[in-house]
Amino acid sequence: MDPALEVQSDPQELMPRKRPTQERSRRKFDALLNASRELLVDVGFESFTCEEVAARADVPIGTLYQFFANKYVIVCELNRQDLVGVQQELEAFSGEVPSLDWLRFLNTFVDHMAGLWTSDPSRREVWLAMQSTPSTRATGVIHEKQFAERVTRMLAPLTPHTPHERRTMMAEVLVHVVYSMLNFSVQDGQSHADAVAELKRLMVAYLLVAEKEARSK
Repeated sequence: MDPALEVQSDPQELMPRKRPTQERSRRKFDALLNASRELLVDVGFESFTCEEVAARADVPIGTLYQFFANKYVIVCELNRQDLVGVQQELEAFSGEVPSLDWLRFLNTFVDHMAGLWTSDPSRREVWLAMQSTPSTRATGVIHEKQFAERVTRMLAPLTPHTPHERRTMMAEVLVHVVYSMLNFSVQDGQSHADAVAELKRLMVAYLLVAEKEARSK
């Protein structure tokens, strides 16, 4: 049985066997990831195979297995890639907090995030694939916690008197809700605009309560 399908008492993050250090290897690594995104969008995760990824990337299957043990590791690397990209986007907005106009910042940033989901259909496919096994789900949780650490630091000026443990929990809740709602917003038959509007309401209400509690302490 594939270890990625097993329920583990202490789940480990699924990671590539190695990361490229030379330019030629990096090009192959990136080609495999780009081909994986295209294949996910075209056929979905159930029909996704390493052989087809290698063929689309014009890379020998043996080279693929030098980097990735299986398709579950590939999709986890795509998920990590997506989160790193969003974290970089967040850095560009980080100077807006603590601004008295943080609600405008939140509105702008959520719109920006929503644009990423509508312009890149592979994000939803990656997120769905991450729900496929215990190990991919566990890896997704690890990735979200890593991203939430950055959000925790951004929340500090807004909630200066809130204990660090609670602020960390708030950040993890926000990250999970945002990702879940953005993927919900691009489901077939769903109104993207309406779903994003509801996400903004949820986030604003949550953060206003947190700010009010912090001011009262």
